[in-house]
Amino acid sequence: MSDPLYISEIFSSIQGEGMLAGRRQIFVRLMECNLDCRYCDTDFEKSDAGHLESKPGSGTFINLSLPLQLHRLSVIFKDWQSQLQGAHHSVSFTGGEPLLHADTLAEWFPEIRKSIPIHLETNGTLHFALRQVKQYVDYISMDMKLPSTAGCAEQLWDLHRLFLREAHGSNVSVKVVVGELTPESEIRQVCDVISSVDATTPLFLQPLSMPDGSIGITAGQILHLQELASSLLSDVRVIPQMHKLLGAL
Repeated sequence: MSDPLYISEIFSSIQGEGMLAGRRQIFVRLMECNLDCRYCDTDFEKSDAGHLESKPGSGTFINLSLPLQLHRLSVIFKDWQSQLQGAHHSVSFTGGEPLLHADTLAEWFPEIRKSIPIHLETNGTLHFALRQVKQYVDYISMDMKLPSTAGCAEQLWDLHRLFLREAHGSNVSVKVVVGELTPESEIRQVCDVISSVDATTPLFLQPLSMPDGSIGITAGQILHLQELASSLLSDVRVIPQMHKLLGAL
């Protein structure tokens, strides 16, 4: 029997970011993270209490006893797919940082993938962990953390490059959160990392969402950054957090 996992939330919603924006997904949010980004709106501290949406899409939650076994998660997936036949495109494992639990996910993913495709949302810093699970993942959404917006204590460019090399050959895309203070040099660095592996990898520029719901970058500035990135890469798109615009989870 595989190890259980500490899961903070399981819910059904619209994917609001990146390559699968607009798709309905089941979200499995894992606890714990190896970074502390300035804009993060998620409580990823490990605890014995999680939350499960009482009905997919309802927005109301019931308590979830932790840690959770794979069998229990499989029952939830089966029930939700039965309730909403054909509605869910995939299941998104997010966090926190899911790849902190790569040993367990390497056992869980093959079983889960029998019934629904797997989308992995990751901060793109744990390349050795990705190696354990990438053969079971259908979509990889990799964040690159910019100093101007994430405010991480260390420069992560080398780790991001190693991660993208490991992900090469998979269905991978890159997302960066950009704000009014994001300099051209950071966008050039992002493009350099991507082009050193595969310049056709899609890059998504995501406007910074402020705590009050406003956007932390002007339309003119994000268009300028998109123009710059597009001169260096072949596929650059701008997508705000659609689920927040919709008022969805």
